[in-house]
Amino acid sequence: MSIRVIFLGTGGSVPTQKRGLPAILVQRKNEQLMFDCGEGAQRQMIRTGGGFHRKMKIFITHMHGDHILGLPGLLQTMALLDRQRKLEIFGPPGTVQFLQCIKETLKFVLTFQVELHEIKEPGVICEEEEYLIEAVWTNHAVPNLSYALLEKPRSGRFYPEKARKLGVPEGPLWSKLQQGHKVKLPDGQTVRPEQVVGPSRGGRKIVYSGDTTSSESLAKLAAKADLLIHDATLDDDLADRACEDGHSTPSQAAEIAKKAKVKQLILTHISARYDDTSKLLDQAKKKFRNTHVAEDFMKIEIPLSDN
Repeated sequence: MSIRVIFLGTGGSVPTQKRGLPAILVQRKNEQLMFDCGEGAQRQMIRTGGGFHRKMKIFITHMHGDHILGLPGLLQTMALLDRQRKLEIFGPPGTVQFLQCIKETLKFVLTFQVELHEIKEPGVICEEEEYLIEAVWTNHAVPNLSYALLEKPRSGRFYPEKARKLGVPEGPLWSKLQQGHKVKLPDGQTVRPEQVVGPSRGGRKIVYSGDTTSSESLAKLAAKADLLIHDATLDDDLADRACEDGHSTPSQAAEIAKKAKVKQLILTHISARYDDTSKLLDQAKKKFRNTHVAEDFMKIEIPLSDN
């Protein structure tokens, strides 16, 4: 079962002909997780096959318009399409007030429950049976949250030949062993999971920076991630301007990726001044080879690992 990461919008501050505003959709099993919601996110979802009725959570990094102004349009589109399933939204302080103001001003009625969570402290902010979402504060002009999707460890690989050799009949007892329970055979023998199941396997990890300058908390959050999606608004020659505005350069993003020992780095939140992003890519690759620049509608598959 792969995780699919879809880049709905990869620009920063203003849209361009090639780039919408920040929004990333992560599809895992029957659920969608959206990170930031720039204007027009619902149209981008339509173009990439994102569904409006699926189980879904939205995570906002900070209260700047290019990262949150798409929420009203997305919610209204869902209501007009008669969504019934609950939607959860997570974000920094101000998220609740923003949505209340929009709802009161536009006076539209939702057909579904919206559950709002304002994040006051870093740490695990959402936990499901198979994964959790962790957030940390990073460095921007306003409070910014970086998020990590961390899958919980999976059970080890089951070895049918070992089970048969020990006399375990195929069926419910195999299932119990795979779930970590010891079983008792008709002859009185007890078989433990570790006799037929390999060591547990780690889950996948995806980290999204939002807008930030170089951040130690982000480096820790991103440790050994399968994918780090990082702000690279301005090129290295404009490092002072990037720092002043609370953004990163390609080299700074690459340094975080290298320090965190991630598997892959994707640069996003690209300034409108860069129609050609080869300069950004070259600067990052000098420090971290497995780097790519995000493009709208780009999709990345992250498969399960046996490790």
